[in-house]
Amino acid sequence: MFISPMLLHKSDHPFDSTDYISELKLDGIRVIYSVDQAGKVRLYSRHNNEITSKFPELHSLEIPPGTVLDGELIVSDDAGKPDFEAMMGRFMSSRDNTPITFVTFDVIQHEGQRVTNLPLLESKELLADIVPTDSDLIAKTQFIEGRGEAYFDAIKAQSLEGIVLKRKDSRYEVGKRSHSWLKVINYQYADVFVVGYRKQPKDFGWLLQFNDGRYAGVMELGVPAKERTKIYRAPIVSETDDFAYINPIKCRVKYRNLTKAGLLRLPGFVEWV
Repeated sequence: MFISPMLLHKSDHPFDSTDYISELKLDGIRVIYSVDQAGKVRLYSRHNNEITSKFPELHSLEIPPGTVLDGELIVSDDAGKPDFEAMMGRFMSSRDNTPITFVTFDVIQHEGQRVTNLPLLESKELLADIVPTDSDLIAKTQFIEGRGEAYFDAIKAQSLEGIVLKRKDSRYEVGKRSHSWLKVINYQYADVFVVGYRKQPKDFGWLLQFNDGRYAGVMELGVPAKERTKIYRAPIVSETDDFAYINPIKCRVKYRNLTKAGLLRLPGFVEWV
């Protein structure tokens, strides 16, 4: 059974509040883990694509029938940190046997009944009963009460993706993006050059270049409409069927991390430099 997951709003900064818990934001693939009354396991992406066959090792976990869990599917690197590229490699290839872990952070259904009316901390207690022991294949997210600022400082020191701040009394809001759950991303920043753009307006993207001339990737996010005119009014120095190239214009971007190929992952516009 697919149940549309609750989504998060963004917060620019962490904060301390005794009304919230703080969790690690895991860098993987959001998964709804469903076990029907007959014990049949089905896995779904957040967009309701069934992905059960991709992860056969998750079919025999001892999760009671009538359970639906929400969580993140991750691959851990040698340092124990989530590796998104490795996770995507496992997801895209039927020949990739990289070990995975389903890390669950909430229970949506228990014994065939929706439990989305439970306050978050009660839901966490129920989840601990359903998954009493963590293993290599399934684990529960750990959380602390309050202390969002210190927790964020700790994940920054480890170069992890970010944290999630959740109201203790929040209920699970199926299919909604709620201000009760807030993500704070540990962005990295860089000054790079825009050197070209995609010519199709419906397929927005700016070509980026590092200061040393290396290709830095494509920026597809976070560029306000008023800032786009600076690039589109720049003289074109050359072009192909798909791209127009301009003299370099410098800007500051924020991004998640560098990929293994040395590109900016999910760069977003910050300001002109």
